[in-house]
Amino acid sequence: MLPKRKLLLAGGAGYIGTVISGHFLRRGWQVRCFDQLIYKNESTVWPYLPQPDYEFMPGDLRDRSACARAVADVQDVIILGGLVGDPITQKYPILSEAINVGGVRTLLEALRWSGAERVIFISTCSNYGLVEGDVAVDEQSPLAPLSLYAKHKVEIEGAILASMGVSYTPTVLRFATAFGLSPRMRFDLTVNEFVRELYLGNELLVFDAQTWRPYCHVTDFSRALEKVLRASKSEVGFEIFNVGSEDNNYTKQMIVDEVVRNVPGARIRYQEKGKDPRNYRVNFAKIRRILDFVPETSVSAGVAEILTACRKGLFDHVEEQRHFFGNYEVFCPTQMPRASNADLRLAVL
Repeated sequence: MLPKRKLLLAGGAGYIGTVISGHFLRRGWQVRCFDQLIYKNESTVWPYLPQPDYEFMPGDLRDRSACARAVADVQDVIILGGLVGDPITQKYPILSEAINVGGVRTLLEALRWSGAERVIFISTCSNYGLVEGDVAVDEQSPLAPLSLYAKHKVEIEGAILASMGVSYTPTVLRFATAFGLSPRMRFDLTVNEFVRELYLGNELLVFDAQTWRPYCHVTDFSRALEKVLRASKSEVGFEIFNVGSEDNNYTKQMIVDEVVRNVPGARIRYQEKGKDPRNYRVNFAKIRRILDFVPETSVSAGVAEILTACRKGLFDHVEEQRHFFGNYEVFCPTQMPRASNADLRLAVL
């Protein structure tokens, strides 16, 4: 029997990372979760700890010695870690720069000599920004990042795709906006938020209802990642793939309409010219053509899934643990302590 491959998930305890962890454990990988738990989300790790193929390694991306330990003896790496989303990076711009840029660069530097074979950097379709006209952008389209979050993603995309002389094969995946159930559930994401607010009978304020975004279920991201890791290096090396499907390009109005079909009497108020002007539809032909990847879960199915969970009382405690159910606040030191000489020696071993 061939030895199991070991996968490092940087940011593996988050909304998407926890779903990915379960997927790859079921598919026969060993999974090392490297996470600082900046949202006090330690409970997402507990269910996996008894599994012999799972390892939790607490650590900070900004810490060179922690990154060196995290990358040891792994073949596959998925970089999810960081402050995720426009609001949280706007709230903590200095920390975002330190982690989303400096920290990821520190991890990439550790990977340079690690012996890892595959490295996937998770970027975002938000990089396309504001797209005029009736066009679906693809991987060759110009980037126009509007938020600090997207600007940092674009910067790291450039760094990882320009990394010559490394032992690993890099791939960049631009994820659509996530939705669906997760052990670290988030209700600050459009589909998830709209469903819960309208289920609770709250009035939902929708800004710029006709703006487009692509959406993708969290379980479909796991399937896409496995496709990349199983593909030949010639197919995915130094390549960028949008991850999602054209069928899940939705306006905010279309999402509202999906929810209202299941929640009669929902109250919605509309307002134009909100703080977030992003508007883009995305073409996913490349990942479909090269990797035969097509998402299995529609926005409509995702709405039904979340509504069912709400109706069963599974999210009645969200307000009491707001920091857990959304990226609103972080709990980590703003600065890393200065590394000692011993730490620096360890980081290059």
